[in-house]
Amino acid sequence: MKWLRRIVLVLLALIVAGVLGLYFFAPRYVMNTANKTLDPGPYEVSAEALALHKTLLVADLHCDVFLWERDFLARGHEGHVDFPRMQEGNVALEGITAATRIPAQQNNTATPDKWDVLVPLSFFQGRPAATWFSPTERALHQAHMLHDAAERSNGKLVIVTSQQELNSYLERRKSEPDIAATFLGIEGAHALGSSVDNLDVMYDAGYRMIAPTHFFDNLLGGSAHGLGKFGLSEFGAEVVRRMEDKHMLVDLAHASPKMIDDVLDMATQPIVVSHTGVKGTCDNMRNLSDEHLLRIRDNGGVVGIGFWDTAVCGEDVDHIVAAIQYATDLIGVDHVALGSDYDGAVTAPFDISGMALVTEGLMKAGYNEADIRKIMGENVIRLLREVLPEA
Repeated sequence: MKWLRRIVLVLLALIVAGVLGLYFFAPRYVMNTANKTLDPGPYEVSAEALALHKTLLVADLHCDVFLWERDFLARGHEGHVDFPRMQEGNVALEGITAATRIPAQQNNTATPDKWDVLVPLSFFQGRPAATWFSPTERALHQAHMLHDAAERSNGKLVIVTSQQELNSYLERRKSEPDIAATFLGIEGAHALGSSVDNLDVMYDAGYRMIAPTHFFDNLLGGSAHGLGKFGLSEFGAEVVRRMEDKHMLVDLAHASPKMIDDVLDMATQPIVVSHTGVKGTCDNMRNLSDEHLLRIRDNGGVVGIGFWDTAVCGEDVDHIVAAIQYATDLIGVDHVALGSDYDGAVTAPFDISGMALVTEGLMKAGYNEADIRKIMGENVIRLLREVLPEA
């Protein structure tokens, strides 16, 4: 029976090798496959565009970098965002968002809430056991990752949670141009579970922006990509009211059209759509109609134009600028910003170090310097100053 024992041992060795291979190599493979960059750089722009770009306060409303396990402070070639590449791209402020549940059948039109892919991803990335099955714990862990990076940055990476902190950071940056700031958001308030009291927990962890839904319908209401696409539930309305009381941004990215209307009907402060496109240049379920763009303008809100194909129906700077131009022509330059969706399982035309390409694209499209400053970041800063708690 020696031959049988040998076969069993070989099979066990193969199983162990397979598990170890998945544990050590699968997460990196998934990360790199999901977050491709068509042009990894280095990037070249005109001397005029570069000179202007270096003077801008560049702000991006949305990236999912802490969904993935890599050192944010190390200059890398994987994914789209890390702190050194933020510095290279002269990005002053980045919205870092936590995706906390992603169904395996995720799609743009009808996504059922089944088979959460973050269960195996959390396990194979070596994240704490508490995060394997809990969206709440995943949000708290991703906030911890950002706080840890800030603590290790020797003061160069700042987390903004109030108007006072934002103003203090911007004053510092005048003499320290190599520092950068972030603020925390959540994609989908299912991270709260079924308790509105968990909003206090997320607030204490540093979160200041939450989207009620992500790719599927939840207890708060309907997703643009969900099965029901219904409006805001009573629980969802309670969460929105509590968010406004706490001076948190309500993010309508991924919200169903009915939910967008419901939130705008009750909103008492400006809302944000952190990453989207517009139906005027790219007509799909994901993107904003002219009617909703106009309502967001009337609310005083800001729309972040995305960098990926579903948002702008193309994979280059020209398509991004075309979407920005459509939006600004309709609702004005005061309500349009950048919402890249970097590291959000999208293919990007360039990583965050290439942000000067957008500046150059806006210059070519005929925008003046004042309008470029607003689109590239000042609109986001104004919005945060209006909504965030004072201190």
